[in-house]
Amino acid sequence: MASEPLHEEPLPFITLPNWIKAAAQCGFNIQPIFRELGIQTDLVHLESATIARPLLEKVMERCVERSRKQHFPFVLGESFAFEYLPDLETFLTTSPSLREAAKIFEWVRELINPLIRVTLEEDKDEARLVLKLGREDREDGPARWFTETMFAAIVKFGRMLLGGRGDYRELRLSYPRPRYAKEYRDYFGIPVKFGCAEDAAVMDRALLDQPLEGAFPALHEQAQFRVEQRLQRIPRRTGLIAAIEDAFARKPRLLGLGIDSVAAEIGLHPRTLQRRLRETGSQYAELQGRVRYRLAMRYLEDPHADIEDISERLGFSDRRSFTRAFRRWSGVTPSAFRARRPGHTHTRETG
Repeated sequence: MASEPLHEEPLPFITLPNWIKAAAQCGFNIQPIFRELGIQTDLVHLESATIARPLLEKVMERCVERSRKQHFPFVLGESFAFEYLPDLETFLTTSPSLREAAKIFEWVRELINPLIRVTLEEDKDEARLVLKLGREDREDGPARWFTETMFAAIVKFGRMLLGGRGDYRELRLSYPRPRYAKEYRDYFGIPVKFGCAEDAAVMDRALLDQPLEGAFPALHEQAQFRVEQRLQRIPRRTGLIAAIEDAFARKPRLLGLGIDSVAAEIGLHPRTLQRRLRETGSQYAELQGRVRYRLAMRYLEDPHADIEDISERLGFSDRRSFTRAFRRWSGVTPSAFRARRPGHTHTRETG
């Protein structure tokens, strides 16, 4: 099978209101920029709005140029709110701990920007929220500006949840020190290091499990359930990621096989597939897990479907492995997830 270049999939643009608000705070109107670049704005259908990455980078560039009062990426991150994704905000603000709240980053990747990947790394007494933006060139303007935006939002929400009972240690950035580096310290109020091995917000590891004052278990669980349902309604994407997910959906048995089998199914050499995944900031294991989770939720909607059979259909070696994976994804066992749905009876979970 011949392999044709796969076009980069467009990005969701549900954050449009945040861009408008940030521009106003920085002293300019963003509408002429949208008009200049030919971007259609439609708040009525905002949930389905998309924008090509090169075009979004041009918007960022114009905004940075026109902002005279403040550094636009910092303001954009600070102004970010889940205005059109209230279930995400509810999940975040009712989390019992920062560790639990960190689950939101996978949903941000799904619902807001598939190029954003934030992982929680732990080592001795420190915890790091490591950011990857799915592009190799991290030193140019757009990559740096989007990194600044993400960390402005990450620091904002972390401090909001901690409520003054803790803070970040420092910010580590992979790109060289920019000419406006002093603004980092003034804005973040913590040490900032440049030229590091990764982009990460660093905190004391003990803060991850510190009880949060906003914890509200009932609302937290409801918000998680609603987000999970929303994920199942995401419109099908185009490009490499969609090709892989389509292959999994057509032939679920591929979920239990290796990357070589999936590469053969979509007509790529395994090394080519791995390279293209790196270019999009994705990992095969993440895609495999995401599709397994979606299919598992769908299969569990059938009260008569046997959990043993579901685990086999999803390519797990046994039910215990499926249960451990599902608990990692959702925080509950498959049986507990099924029991939350109206009309479904609870079955005893093992493993």
